[in-house]
Amino acid sequence: MNEIDKITTFFSREQLFQAYLDVEAALARSQAKQKIIPESAAQKITEMALIANLNIDNINQSLDKTGHPLVPLIWELDRVCGPEAGGYIHWGATTQNITQTGKLLLVKQFHQLFLEQILKLLDVLSDLALETKNYALPGRTHGQHAVPATFGYKIAVWIDELIRHFHRFKNCEERVFVTMLGGGAGTMASVGMEGLETQKLMAEELGFTSMSMPARTIGDHLTEYILNLAMFAATSSKMAREIYTLMKQEFGEVEEPVPDGAVGSSTMPQKRNPRNCQDIVAWAAELRSLVPMSLEAMQTEHEADKTTSMMINVAIDRSCELTNKIVNSSIYIFSDLKVFPDRMRKNLDLSGGLIMSEQIMLELGKKLGRQRAHDVVYDAAQHSAKTGVDFISALNEQQEITQNFNSEEINSMLDPEQYLGLCVYFAEHFAAEAKKLL
Repeated sequence: MNEIDKITTFFSREQLFQAYLDVEAALARSQAKQKIIPESAAQKITEMALIANLNIDNINQSLDKTGHPLVPLIWELDRVCGPEAGGYIHWGATTQNITQTGKLLLVKQFHQLFLEQILKLLDVLSDLALETKNYALPGRTHGQHAVPATFGYKIAVWIDELIRHFHRFKNCEERVFVTMLGGGAGTMASVGMEGLETQKLMAEELGFTSMSMPARTIGDHLTEYILNLAMFAATSSKMAREIYTLMKQEFGEVEEPVPDGAVGSSTMPQKRNPRNCQDIVAWAAELRSLVPMSLEAMQTEHEADKTTSMMINVAIDRSCELTNKIVNSSIYIFSDLKVFPDRMRKNLDLSGGLIMSEQIMLELGKKLGRQRAHDVVYDAAQHSAKTGVDFISALNEQQEITQNFNSEEINSMLDPEQYLGLCVYFAEHFAAEAKKLL
C-alpha cells in the first residue's frame, strides 16, 4: 500500500467507526479507574469495541433509519456487550465528545505519518542542496536577472522554511490533539467535577491532552491544524512552481522526473510536461481554499451547531488527503530531479555581464562613493541594455571606470562565479540543519 492509499484508509467509514469505538473504550476504562462504572463493564466494553465484533449491516440499516452518526454504533456495541456491560457505554458523554475526539485520533495517525514524510523530504533536499551548492545560475528578482546565486541556495531557502513547518506541527500537537468530555452543552452537567478527571484520564489513554474548556463551540484547534497544512502546501506549491518555471525550454535548468513512455500530449509528441509540479500547484490551491471554510467553522452558534461540525469535518478530511498527495509528490520530484548546471552557467551570460553590475558598483564605490558609483554603472548598464552594446564596452566608455580599473580587473569583476556571496555556506548549513532533525 502506498502512502496515498494509507491516508485514504485512515478516513474510511470503517476506520472512523473504529476510532469512535476506541474513544468509547477509553471513556469506559477511565470511568472504571474512578469507580464510576464497574471494572468488569469497562473490560467487556474494551474487549468488544472492535469493528470486527460488530454487525456492520445492523449499523448501516440503523444509520439510514435514524440519520444519527453515532447512536447506531452505540446500539450495536451495547448488543454485543450484553446487558451487564452495555448499559455503561457512553456514560455522561454526548455525540460530539466521541466523534470529534475520534476524528482527531485519525488525524493524529495522519499527522505521525506526515511528519515522517516531511523528514524524508528534508533528507532528499539536504542531499540535493549539497550536490548543487556550487551550481551557479542567475538569481532572479521580479522575474529579471539580479545577482548570481546557486541552485543549492534555492534548496537551502526551501529547507529553512520546511524546518519551521515541521516545528509548527510539533508545537501544535498539545493544542490540537485534545480529548473532549463536556456533555450535552459542554457544561459537564452530566459528569460534574469528576468529569474533569475522566477527561484527563481519557487523554492519557489516547495519547492526547485534556481539553481545557470542553465547549462544543470551540474549534480554533481544528482550524489551526488546517492553517498549518495550508502553509505547508503554500511552500510546496512555491517549490513546485519554481521547478515548473525552470523546466521551460527558455530556462532549461532542471527537469522533474519524466518516466519512459510518459505522454505529454495527444498531438505534440515532443511534450515533456511538468505534470507532477502542476498537480502540486493545483492541490495546494485547493487546500488553501479550505482555509476560509475552516475559519467559518469557528462561528458556531450558541453551545453547539451541526452546521459548523460538518464544515470542519470536510475541511479536515480533504486537507489531510491533499497534503498527503503534495508531500509524496514532492518527495518523488526531488528524489529524481534532473539538474543541468551547464545550462545554468550559460544562462548567467545571457545579459552579457550586466548581472555583475552590483559588484562593479560596490568596487567603484570604494573609490568614488556609493551613489556616484551607482550613477556611473547605471549609465553604462542602461546604455548596454538599450543599444545592445556589450556591457564591457559600455563600461570602457565610462572614464571613471577606466581611470580606476584596468581591463584585467574589469574582466575579473565580470566573473559571476566569484560573486556568489554565502550561497555555498547556506546550502551546507541548511543541509546540516535538515540532517539534525533526522
